[in-house]
Amino acid sequence: MNMHAQPQRTPAETALIDAFGDRLSLLPGDGAVMLKRDDAIETIKHGLPTRRVESWHYTDLRRLLNTVPDFDPAAMAKAIAPIVEGSAVVSILNGKSDAKVPVLEGVTFQRLSEKLIDGSIAPGLDPYGSDDAIGALNTAFVADGYFIDIADGTKLEKPIELQNLQAGGQTHVRLPVRVGAGAKAVIVERQTGDGAALSSSVSQIVLDEGAEVTWLVVQEQPETATHLAQFKAHIGKNAKLTLFVMNAGGKLVRQEIMVRTTGEGADFKLRGINLLAGDTHTDVTMVLDHAVPHTTSTEVIRNVVTGKARGVFQGRINVHQYAQKTNAKMACNTLLLSDDGEFSTKPELEIFADDVICGHGATVTEIDHDHLFYLMARGVDEKSARGLLVKAFVAEVIEELEDEAIVEALEARLDDWFVAHG
Repeated sequence: MNMHAQPQRTPAETALIDAFGDRLSLLPGDGAVMLKRDDAIETIKHGLPTRRVESWHYTDLRRLLNTVPDFDPAAMAKAIAPIVEGSAVVSILNGKSDAKVPVLEGVTFQRLSEKLIDGSIAPGLDPYGSDDAIGALNTAFVADGYFIDIADGTKLEKPIELQNLQAGGQTHVRLPVRVGAGAKAVIVERQTGDGAALSSSVSQIVLDEGAEVTWLVVQEQPETATHLAQFKAHIGKNAKLTLFVMNAGGKLVRQEIMVRTTGEGADFKLRGINLLAGDTHTDVTMVLDHAVPHTTSTEVIRNVVTGKARGVFQGRINVHQYAQKTNAKMACNTLLLSDDGEFSTKPELEIFADDVICGHGATVTEIDHDHLFYLMARGVDEKSARGLLVKAFVAEVIEELEDEAIVEALEARLDDWFVAHG
């Protein structure tokens, strides 16, 4: 008989399991929700994922997650100014939704704690697989967030900004959104704070026929925070989703993106910028399922790595057998600014249809010395010249966004990061 002993739990695993026992009576939810929580913590009890788990090969969570802070009921996060002036701001402060929400015609906001209590959110709490550590962690501990419903035909003139702000401790938030047929919206998801924290966040969006959404994730956690996040989307017939992700902070970051086309004519665009500095680790992992015919997607990721930072992009496109006439392209480009920085790229295509156009590519390079010489020969000092070249490398992705106010706001964040890490 072969006996396989359970590996000794790490301090982080022990802290999570103990915290669940301490907080269970404080977490909202009916019987169905509590069963989901119990199943989720069992996943954590079996151990956090290691390099042996294929989807976590470049991010050994069991090793990298060294400590887990306690929940801090005294932590007081405060709402901040929105990225785009005039946005409708919805705040979750240290894991608790603000009772005040904006009044927008065609938009309904409901506190997630209410949907946990009545059990209506239970079907959406299931992790997507046995290796879904983020989903399991969030399901076990989530206490609040917002459910947002955008009615059919609604055209929002200003963005909705969802601010998930932490001031230390642990925060676990969920943001399900439904966008009705023909509706159009811009949603900004802010992930930031100022404390030593463990933050998990799961965003879920369903786009009905003909809906158009631009969703921006701006992650600027401090270098004392671990941020584990998921973005899930189902894109209906003739619907369009543009997802823009900017990672510019956090000690340990994993942003998962899971998208599925569910209607013909669906279009998905992913644009990402990872600004990595110091001794940080940032992982963006995407799984895109083209499940029906006549759908399109493009993914462009730009990475800037300096210091001892480590970065990862894993992108897998699955083209199902029924999904003929799929057109999918993916590219990941990395600029290394230091000898100690690292970036790992793993693009994948899994194609079961025979009438498709699909491709992927990846590059890793340093600053072009000819371009640097050209600028310096015209009187630009070396530091400024390097900054101009790096900014041009990533700003190209930002400029694809159509909203001038958003472009200006994101480029201002680029400037701030370059000042701090240039």
